[in-house]
Amino acid sequence: MISKLLPALTFVAALGSGVVAGVFFAFSSFVMPGLARMPAAGGITAMNSINVAAVTPLFMTALFGTALVCLAVGIGAVMGWGQSGSLWLVAGGLIYLVGIVLVTIVFNVPLNDALATVDPASANGASLWSRYLDEWVMWNHVRTIAGIASLACFIAARR
Repeated sequence: MISKLLPALTFVAALGSGVVAGVFFAFSSFVMPGLARMPAAGGITAMNSINVAAVTPLFMTALFGTALVCLAVGIGAVMGWGQSGSLWLVAGGLIYLVGIVLVTIVFNVPLNDALATVDPASANGASLWSRYLDEWVMWNHVRTIAGIASLACFIAARR
């Protein structure tokens, strides 16, 4: 059954990867540089607000729903390993799951949690904000590249 759904699932995985990559690209290219131009207290307050606002059903569905679709695509590709594009499908799914989901959980979310607990107006807040901008943005670049690479793999698999 999954083999019949695989083309549609691959299309959905490609779309989801592209949407999520686009969100992360926006943060890397202009949101975070814009926040970095603000005084630390304002940047922290704005980023904390963004982090709360990001936890919506729509964005969580895009982020984690795509992960579930990538998992299904990977399983389908392994089950039909001899089929054209199987390697691209497995690669796309793994890149998404590791480069986006795992990186988000292991790196970006703990940084967000730390930022949420600091007093934005304190010296500790300013120090954390400086470190946050370096580390969070670097891991966000990884997520952006992973989303684009995942999308490219899914496109390559459909050829």
